Amino acid sequence: QLATRSPYSHCGIIFYEQGKPYVLEAVQPVTVTKLEHWIARGEKQHYAVKRLKNANNVLNSSTIAKMKAIGKDFIGKNYDATFEWSDDKIYCSELIWKIYQRGADIEIGKLEKLKDFDLSSPEVKAKLKERYGNTVPLNETVISPASIFNSPLLITVTSNY
Repeated sequence: QLATRSPYSHCGIIFYEQGKPYVLEAVQPVTVTKLEHWIARGEKQHYAVKRLKNANNVLNSSTIAKMKAIGKDFIGKNYDATFEWSDDKIYCSELIWKIYQRGADIEIGKLEKLKDFDLSSPEVKAKLKERYGNTVPLNETVISPASIFNSPLLITVTSNY
């Protein structure tokens, strides 16, 4: 949150199964969570739900099926605390970006480099040191929850933040 200057630190993607909403999310490990449990786990239960602006034109049943299949392949993968741009491990916003990109050929959010974030606060510096030691991969490709949230391709459906 400090590095991206955003109140959002976690995100997932909602899919419906038998009419019920579930969140596919990258935690440890990547898993499917009932939407109400996902909301209850959030800080002060704050959340926002966004949707692709032209979802009705783009997200047909075959595209959604492809996106679900891609997401299913990530289930059980370990959480990526070092934000590497590989499929070996995965973090929350990377999961969303890759599902949309691979399943619908849409890039939600702007890819950045780790060095593009505000890495100046003592808390961020300490976390970087903890995760990377003295070799911080500043040129690593990353996608943040803030970048997903701020994507001009999305509209807010509901929010209590």
